[in-house]
This record gives sequence, structure tokens and C-alpha cells, in this order.
Amino acid sequence: MADMDAFRDEIARWAAGGAPDTAAELAADLGLRTAVLLEGPSDLAAVEALAAREDRDLTAEGVAVVSMGGAMSVGRFAGLLGPPGLGLRLTGLCDAREEPFYARGWQRAGAVRDFQVCVADLEDEMIRALGPERVEEVIGAEDELRPWQTFLAQPAQHGRPRHQQLRRFLSTKKGRKIRYGSLLVQALDGGRPPAPLAGLLAGL
Repeated sequence: MADMDAFRDEIARWAAGGAPDTAAELAADLGLRTAVLLEGPSDLAAVEALAAREDRDLTAEGVAVVSMGGAMSVGRFAGLLGPPGLGLRLTGLCDAREEPFYARGWQRAGAVRDFQVCVADLEDEMIRALGPERVEEVIGAEDELRPWQTFLAQPAQHGRPRHQQLRRFLSTKKGRKIRYGSLLVQALDGGRPPAPLAGLLAGL
């Protein structure tokens, strides 16, 4: 049976200059109809966590959620997965500063513009949705209060708003953004996700 991780691996190889045959075969086997283009793995973790919270199996729905390794790659991935390549419908999520890259990528692929834009980035959206106090509770539950307090003691953090401190903290250790991408969605409990994330899932 075709596997989504295998499909993502083949798309990455194709984007790096490999052959398209295996990716096309896997797309057909999976019955894919839509590709969600995301900048990085922390966004992927958040989207998958929200889908799980809503009891949705995106693979079964024919949706491939793809982390591109940076917004600069969006033109390449849009061409491979969209109308010029596999012919999938394109959607996605990006940071506000990367919106021009996404817009150009969609245009060059001949796809209808259909992606959500975060005010700054998804971490910023999640912190505002949860509130700083709830995010600190999540940090405590992950047994990271000591590194958090150490981070706050740094001179560069003095006087900065707590929201900005939290956003920066999530990026200070390799893998932390990915882990918290899922954890912050889970911390929403019954609350509403940030508008860009909710809009993305609603449109699939």
C-alpha cells in the first residue's frame, strides 16, 4: 500500500532533480487530489495535529501535506505538484513576509491563488490564540521551565513583550519548533485555532 511518507520523500527527490515517475505512481496509488504546501516541519506538525483533533484522515481524503524546507522552494514545489506537474489542486500556509514568494509560485504554476497567510508566522498565531500564560503552562508541562527562565535572563530579552519572548524561545533549540507545533495545537483544548490554520483545514 502506498505510504504518505514515501510520497513526501519522492517529492523531495524530484525537487532536487530526480525523476518524477515514482512520485506520480504514489500520487495515483494514494488517490491524491490536493497538495498543501508548507514552509517547514513545524507547520506540518501543527496541521497534522489539528487534523487529528478534528478526527480527519487527510491521506484518506486525498490530501498530501508537504514541508518544502523553506518558502524559497515554493515555485519549484508548486510546479511539480500543481497543474504543470501532477495536476493537484494547490493550497498552503505561509508567513506574511513570504507571501510574495507564494503568490509568484502559484502564478507561475497556473494555479488559482489559494493559501492562508499568518500575521507573522504560525508560532505567533498560536501564542496569540492561546495567550502567553497558557503557552508557559505548556512549556512547564514539557519540563522546560529551567531553560525558559535561563532564556528570560538573557540581556537581549529584558523589556521585550512576553509574546515576543515566547516566539523567540520556540526557535532557540533544534527540534523545539516542530515539537511545539503539535503541542500548542493540542493545548487549544476546545478552543478555536488561529484563523489561518482553521481556514486551511476548512478548505480541504
